[in-house]
Amino acid sequence: MKLIVGLGNKGKEYDKTRHNVGFMAIDFLASIHNLTFDKKKFGGLYTSYFDNDEKIILLKPQKYMNLSGEVVRDFVDYFKIDVDDIFIIHDDLDLPVGKYKLRPSGKSGGHNGLKNIEQHLHTNKYKRMKIGISNNKEIDTKDYVLGKIKNEDLEIINDIIEKVPNIVNDFLKMTFDELMNKYNRK
Repeated sequence: MKLIVGLGNKGKEYDKTRHNVGFMAIDFLASIHNLTFDKKKFGGLYTSYFDNDEKIILLKPQKYMNLSGEVVRDFVDYFKIDVDDIFIIHDDLDLPVGKYKLRPSGKSGGHNGLKNIEQHLHTNKYKRMKIGISNNKEIDTKDYVLGKIKNEDLEIINDIIEKVPNIVNDFLKMTFDELMNKYNRK
């Protein structure tokens, strides 16, 4: 069983904000499989599908970003999911718009959702896809990440989001080193 998590904040006011890139990516992934997030459990909206005989759970935590780890932990415990089978999709301030990076583990980089996941899983060794949203040092970080994505940046980010189904499909079939070698650009 695999758990694919898109990070974001619930509520219409957060649609198309930089911090909701993970929600945008997982929504697109669900749409490719003709799925809707119609199930609720442990403070999360989720759906699932099967790839061969393996169940794949897509999760959108519905607590605020800084409480995402509580939801992830509850899903991991309930479904007995190994940390190696978790894949988190999230925004990243340190990557420019148009860049993304797959990582097998790492620090939170100040991302409150990742901090909370690390706190609740007791490890930072979970796989992730970081989608660049750039940074604007002239704007308070909180205001920047909760700000709406500019139209020109949204087009670029959507190009990356369209790669997510292929990346997740390969995640189900490849080692993570193979996945990073295939998708991470130098």
